[in-house]
Amino acid sequence: MPPFASDILAADGPLAGRLPGFQARSEQRAMAGEVERVLDERGVLIAEAGTGTGKTFAYLVPVLESGRKVLISTGTKNLQDQLYHRDLPLLREALGTDFRTALLKGRANYLCLHRMERSHQRRHQLAPETREELDRVREWARTTRSGDRAELSALAEDAAVWPRVTSTSDNCLGTDCDFYEDCHLIHARRRAQEADVVVVNHHLFCADLALKSEGVADLLPRADAVVFDEAHQLPEAASRFFGVGVSSYGARELARDTREEYVQEAGDDPQVTGAVDALERRADDWRAAFGEGDRRGTWAEALGTEHIAKATDELRAAAQHLGDVLDNHRERGRGLARCFERARDLVARLDFLREAADPDYVFWYETRGRGAFAHATPLEVAGPFQEATGGPGRQGWVFTSATLAVGESFEHFRAKLGLPEDAVTRQWPSSFHFAEQARLYLPAGLPEPNHPEHTDRFVDAVLPVAEASGGGAFFLFTSHRALGRAAERLKSECAFPLLVQGEMPRDTLIQRFRSLGNAVLLGTGSFWEGVDVRGGALKVVAIEKLPFPSPGDPVTEARDRYLRERGHQPFTAEHLPRAVLTLKQGAGRLIRDAGDYGVLVLGDPRVLTRGYGSVFLDSLPPMPRTDSLEEVQRFFRENTPIAG
Repeated sequence: MPPFASDILAADGPLAGRLPGFQARSEQRAMAGEVERVLDERGVLIAEAGTGTGKTFAYLVPVLESGRKVLISTGTKNLQDQLYHRDLPLLREALGTDFRTALLKGRANYLCLHRMERSHQRRHQLAPETREELDRVREWARTTRSGDRAELSALAEDAAVWPRVTSTSDNCLGTDCDFYEDCHLIHARRRAQEADVVVVNHHLFCADLALKSEGVADLLPRADAVVFDEAHQLPEAASRFFGVGVSSYGARELARDTREEYVQEAGDDPQVTGAVDALERRADDWRAAFGEGDRRGTWAEALGTEHIAKATDELRAAAQHLGDVLDNHRERGRGLARCFERARDLVARLDFLREAADPDYVFWYETRGRGAFAHATPLEVAGPFQEATGGPGRQGWVFTSATLAVGESFEHFRAKLGLPEDAVTRQWPSSFHFAEQARLYLPAGLPEPNHPEHTDRFVDAVLPVAEASGGGAFFLFTSHRALGRAAERLKSECAFPLLVQGEMPRDTLIQRFRSLGNAVLLGTGSFWEGVDVRGGALKVVAIEKLPFPSPGDPVTEARDRYLRERGHQPFTAEHLPRAVLTLKQGAGRLIRDAGDYGVLVLGDPRVLTRGYGSVFLDSLPPMPRTDSLEEVQRFFRENTPIAG
C-alpha cells in the first residue's frame, strides 16, 4: 500500500532527507490529505493556500502517488514551465518513483515547420531584422526536440518572426501538411496521451472546453482528475474562450495568409489579389474609424457612430467577397481551402456582432495600438463550464490558489464556475510570520480616491517609506492615468532607479527590478499578480486605491444590469468580492519567503471610513497596522542588516 501523501511530506518523510532546504509544514500536509481524498472519491475541492504553505507539492505528491492520469492546469506559462522542468523532476528523483510527464501548450507555442519553410522561401519580402530572426529560428530548428519556442529565449516573446513560423487553428493544414509526421505539436499531443501527468494551462484547457461544446474532438487527453493551480484566473479564461471576437489584426492575418497561399497554389486569378488587398484596406479603415489612442466602450455606442458602423459593414463585405472568390479555388490546395473557411467564419462572427442581439453576452470594443477589437463576452460561464466538463462525479477536481476566498467564504468563486454547493472548501493561511515580517501602513489624512489630488498625496505619503526602505518598492495603481501622473512626479523626485510599466516588456522590467535591488517600479493590471521577487529587492508594496472595477467599463455595466435583473446587488455580489481578491493578490507580492520583510502601504482611506473596509482588512495577512510614518521608519531600521 503506498504511503499517505501527508507522511511523505512529514519531517521524517522521504522528502526531508532528499530535497535541500525542505521544511515540513502542517498546512502543506493537511492540504495534501484533502487532495488525496478528492482523488480517491472523485469529488470537488476548492482550496485557498496562502503564500509559503507549499501548495505545489501539496497537490503534486498525492497526484504522483495516486497512480492516476491527471491534468494539471496553470494560469501562466511560467508556472507551467516551472512545474514541468523543475518541480516534477525534483519529485521524481526524491521519491524514486517512475512516472511519465508531458508538457502541452497552445499551438502558437510550437514551431511550425511548414510555415518556417514557407517564410524562408519568401525571405526577400521580410524586413532585415525579421530575416535575422528567421535565421536564428532555422538554426534552432535543427536541434530542438520539442519545438517549444520558450527554448529560444534569445528571441523576444513579441518578435516579428513568431507569427510567421507558428500556426493557428485557422491556418494549420492538418494531415494535408507535408511536415505532419514531424510536427512538434502532434508529437507533444502524442506524448500527452501516453503520460501519467500532463501539465497544461488554463487557456489551453478552456480552448478544449470550447471545442467540446461545439462537438469537436478533444485537444486534451482524458484524465481521472484535474488540478487547477492559480484557479482564481479560471473564470476570466473561460469567459474569453466561450466568447466571440473580431480584430483588425485577425483580418489582416487572413489577408496575408491568403496572399501567400494564392502564390503557392494558384497565382493565375487577379480577383484573389484584388480581394486580399480590399480586405487589408478595410481592416485598416476599421481600425482608423475608432480614432487614435487606446480606449474601450460599449459596442452599441460604436455602432451608433455612423463611420464605425459603415466601416464594420465594409469589413464584412470584404470578407464575404474574399470568401466568394476563394470558393472557386479551394480545391487547389488545403491552404486556400482553410482561407476560404476562415473568410466564412469571419463573416459569421461579424454578423453575430453586428446584430448584437444575444442577451447572454455583453458586446464591447477596445482599441490597443494599431489594433481594434470587437468582443461578445458571455455574462455567465457556469453553465457552459459545467456542461463541457460533464459535472462532478466522473473525475476529481481540485481548484487551488492563494486568493479564492472573501473572508472565509468561497461562494463568489464557486458560483462563477457553477461548482456544486457541496464542494469541499478549505483554507490554510500563510506559514509566514507576518507579525514580525511585515507592517500595514495606512497614511493618515489622505483624500478620498475621487479627489483630484489623490495620486499626488499618495506619492507624497509613499516617498518617505521608499526612502526609509532604501528603495525596492512597487507602486501599484488601478488606472494608467494615475500611473502616468505618479511617473511624472517620480522622474524628478525619486532618488532610486525608476521603472515604469510600458517602457519595456513586463518580464524585462521585473528582471531589471530584481537585479537593481533598490528600484521603484510603477505598474497596473498584470503587475498585481504573478510577480515573485524574493529578498531585499522588494520591501515596499504601495497600493493607491482599492481595486474596484471602473464604473464606466462596458463589461462591468452590462454585468451590473444582468445581476440586477436577477435580483442581485452588483456591489455585494460582484464588485466587492472581485476587489478583495485583487487586493489580496497585490498584497501577496510583499512577503514571498521566510526571510523577507517589508511594509504594505494602502492609500485608500475607505478601508477605515466605509462599512465594507473591514472586509478588505480582514482578508489581508495578519500584520500589525499603523498610521505612523515614524513607526514605519523604525521598522526598517530594526530590520535592515548592518553592513560589514
